[in-house]
Amino acid sequence: MSEELKIQNEKKEEMTEKNQAERTREGRVYIPRVDIYENNDTIFVIADIPGVDESSIDITLEKNTLTIDARVQVERPEGYSLTYAEYGIGDFRRKFSVSDEIDREKIEAKVKNGVLKLILPKTDPAKAQKILVRVA
Repeated sequence: MSEELKIQNEKKEEMTEKNQAERTREGRVYIPRVDIYENNDTIFVIADIPGVDESSIDITLEKNTLTIDARVQVERPEGYSLTYAEYGIGDFRRKFSVSDEIDREKIEAKVKNGVLKLILPKTDPAKAQKILVRVA
């Protein structure tokens, strides 16, 4: 089976977290699929979050945990009821542990057509420094 067919056959994974706080919104929460790329200066996280725009995404960095919360607004035609659905609609949530090599002040996030792109710049490596010793 080719890689492309494998990806198409995978189902959306629903979030099940043991210590998850009570939600104020009804509905399912899915784990968005991500691709992570890295070069010498930056780590890029690309997440699929269909049905989400910039006003319905919350990205927080607390301690060393980066959390993506995205809310989907369900749009159903007025006067109709759902007869059959192959695609589950729900919010998205994903958490990542972030190391100290990320420059927390320069993190950027962009969203376009249901794809979130997080840009996590790395900090400059600490340079060796000579400490001058003086007579007290």
